[in-house]
Amino acid sequence: MRTYASTIVAAAGLSWVITPLVARLARRMRLVDRPDPRKVHSGDVPRVGGIAVIVSAVAAVLLGMTLTTVVGTALRAAQTGLLVILAFAGLAAIAGLVDDVRRLRARYKLLVQIAAACGVCAFGIRIETVAVKGVVTFDLGWLAWPLTIFWIVGITNAVNLIDGLDGLCAGICAAACAVIGIFAIHTNQAVMAILMSALLGSLLGFLYHNFNPAKIFMGDCGTYFLGFVLASVSVLCATKASTIVGLALPALALGIPIFDTLFSMLRRFLERRSIFAPDRGHIHHRLIDMGLRHRHVVLILYLVTVLAAGLGLFMMVTRDARQLVILAAVLVLLILVFGIAGSVSLRDTLAGIQRKIAMSRAAQEGRRGFEDAGLGLRRATTFDEWWKALCAAAEQMQLASLAITLNNPDGTPRALTWTHPALPQDGSATLKASIPVRDRLTGTRLEARLETPVNGSLELAGQTLAYFTRLLDEHSPAALPSPAAPAHGQSPPAAP
Repeated sequence: MRTYASTIVAAAGLSWVITPLVARLARRMRLVDRPDPRKVHSGDVPRVGGIAVIVSAVAAVLLGMTLTTVVGTALRAAQTGLLVILAFAGLAAIAGLVDDVRRLRARYKLLVQIAAACGVCAFGIRIETVAVKGVVTFDLGWLAWPLTIFWIVGITNAVNLIDGLDGLCAGICAAACAVIGIFAIHTNQAVMAILMSALLGSLLGFLYHNFNPAKIFMGDCGTYFLGFVLASVSVLCATKASTIVGLALPALALGIPIFDTLFSMLRRFLERRSIFAPDRGHIHHRLIDMGLRHRHVVLILYLVTVLAAGLGLFMMVTRDARQLVILAAVLVLLILVFGIAGSVSLRDTLAGIQRKIAMSRAAQEGRRGFEDAGLGLRRATTFDEWWKALCAAAEQMQLASLAITLNNPDGTPRALTWTHPALPQDGSATLKASIPVRDRLTGTRLEARLETPVNGSLELAGQTLAYFTRLLDEHSPAALPSPAAPAHGQSPPAAP
């Protein structure tokens, strides 16, 4: 225990000293985070503090290798495995650093994370079995690779997304390091315990400068490194202990960022936005919007994390199905916290799912109507046939009305109009548009006026108009074959 405590102190001291130097260098290189509507700070803050965390943790581990104790010998014997984890975590951190410095597209960062996770899997760090002793054991077989990659990449991004308030990410990750370290000591995994001690110490030293009001931010380089190491070490601990506790404990300690990520993805999916789109719907934003102060929000989330992790530790001293009962109870507690904060609502979620299904069906029907209408317009060879096909398309696509202004040979205007025979014309809300089309004979511009009912969804109404506009663009009168004799001035078509 003295070795672990010494590692924590050494890493904390190094981080406490290095962090201000990194902040000064970042300001000189203008690597600062500027305020915007999504952020809570009001001034420029250096954003590459993760470098100090990484350097301090790695230095503390290397220092441990110089020890002549049993722990030092174990570290030297396991240096290949340590090097694998730190090297691939460093690769993820480099992608984060590039994003901190020059901005990197989400897809490229994700590809780097997946490549790094594959590298870890290739060296044998995989979730091959999930076991609850005395109850059930699952041999994952070929699923070991995709499940491990999903776990590592998911945890890495969850840690990154929770880095929204001063000291929040560092504090939660420190709790996760402590929990995984305790589990490693409990299962006689001294090497992982030293790595977690080094990371815990470096985070504590960094927190001195990162707690509100923060003098430096961790940045993506730090969050990616932390998430990757925590995920990889939890996999390794779970593999050697052959129990679900090795994965459950870090999952509970990181329950806030994990659930925040899942609920953010669900929210963006239901809102039909990219899952990578930024917003202010994270749990810390919700709590601040409730009127809580910055520090109070961070301390509350610290408390929830410690409570979840502390209850999770009872899984180490229980057996059989009681482990699953504890896991389920803590998960329910975390969901309740998110419910109180307003991050998740069963009623809103169900309503969102129903709305998305309805919108998807309506969009598919609109697409089918557009494609069927195109077939009818392609068969038109005269203006009369074109107009009749256009009216049929308008009825099929549920337009309320359609009007086109023609120019007679003598230059006088003439309007062709159509109204839907089944839709009520009672002044209900409609969306209108005027679309220019070309006359096939004179080349002059005609004007098509469209009107479609809103029916509670401006988006679907706009989509209907967009499809119909595309029909007019692709099948305008100018595209009709030239008639044998002038017909459109002599025998104007009658509206159905």
